[in-house]
Amino acid sequence: MRIGAHESAAGGPYRAVERAIEDDCESVQLFTKNNNRWEQRMWTDQEAETFRETYADSGLQGLMAHSSYLINPCSSSESTIEKSRVALADELERCQLLGIPYLVVHPGSHTGRGVEEGIELIARNINRVYDEHDDPWEDVTLLLENTAGQGTSIGHDFSHLGDILARLEQEDRFGVCFDTCHAHAAGYDMTDRSSYEDVWEQFDETVGLSALKAFHLNGSKKPLGSQVDRHEHIGEGEIGADAFRFLVNDDRFDAHPAVVETPPLENGDPSFAKNVATLKGFRGT
Repeated sequence: MRIGAHESAAGGPYRAVERAIEDDCESVQLFTKNNNRWEQRMWTDQEAETFRETYADSGLQGLMAHSSYLINPCSSSESTIEKSRVALADELERCQLLGIPYLVVHPGSHTGRGVEEGIELIARNINRVYDEHDDPWEDVTLLLENTAGQGTSIGHDFSHLGDILARLEQEDRFGVCFDTCHAHAAGYDMTDRSSYEDVWEQFDETVGLSALKAFHLNGSKKPLGSQVDRHEHIGEGEIGADAFRFLVNDDRFDAHPAVVETPPLENGDPSFAKNVATLKGFRGT
């Protein structure tokens, strides 16, 4: 695995790369815009060139972006769906401009419509985003992220992801980002070798391992099946250390970018260096 972290892009997207280097990362994830705003100015060509050059010189070997948390293509509000389509296209455009190959998005929350209708709407609206653009971001792969199952969110069952992907019209443009905290909260137990292998067997049957392109590596503050998304430091909390040891030594995922999204340390330090070092220390053990 190419172990890294979700780094702040405050000061410009290139600063996320610089912070990843400071944390001894091998990969990096960032927001390409404010994650809690619908609109923000597009990066200039100069800003994009600075980012591309900084990344190219960094030695990092994995790059991904996370979309805004506001995007919800299966909302009960038609206004939110329309804003979500516009926002998703904008984020794909930002990734294309910056040279970021993966954009991670939460599938959405059906807000009362029900899971089946929600899945149909997610696929329909993602397809529409691509259909409405003549040259749709050929260098960017959109990754659906599995969820913890809070509220009416879709994606906590692997079958949800498989059903959405099956409805998307341009298969080679899509994939999955696997979040360990979300999987644990959703009831997928990876804490011992037998259950770990069972999880990947289920994933392969319902989604397909070939669709898995990236990871979010996070511990969980809440117990198995709680459906509550609360990240914890690596090796701490309810998941423990073994699941991460299995992952970083799994040959199937050698080339996958895998970033931590862990909370600040107890002293308030936002650095991810400790968690990155912990994961690297599991290699070969």
